[in-house]
Amino acid sequence: QVQLVESGGGLVQPGGSLRLSCAASGFTFSVYSMMWFRQVPGKDRELIATIGGPSGGFFYLDSVKGRFTISRDNARNMVYLEMTNVKPEDTGMYFCTWSGQPETWGPGTQVTVSS
Repeated sequence: QVQLVESGGGLVQPGGSLRLSCAASGFTFSVYSMMWFRQVPGKDRELIATIGGPSGGFFYLDSVKGRFTISRDNARNMVYLEMTNVKPEDTGMYFCTWSGQPETWGPGTQVTVSS
């Protein structure tokens, strides 16, 4: 059974940094792309960043380019989102997911950027 559990969210001031983590289990982690999404109330989940599997490759939403970095540790089945110079518009619930089936979501971790 695929399981994804996010952690690391919290309250951070504008300009600050935060590192989100996602623990994955139930599948061969290294062969799948992993993604981070963000959701705010009243809106659909938005793809923030993607990191490829064996073929590599990255994607970042334009608004986070140069500020967020996605990375993975295949030995530990972990994917991370390093958030720097955060802005109030980065506030939201952050979820990780995989590129396989079935589509699976963890409980998410809340990030609030506020002074």
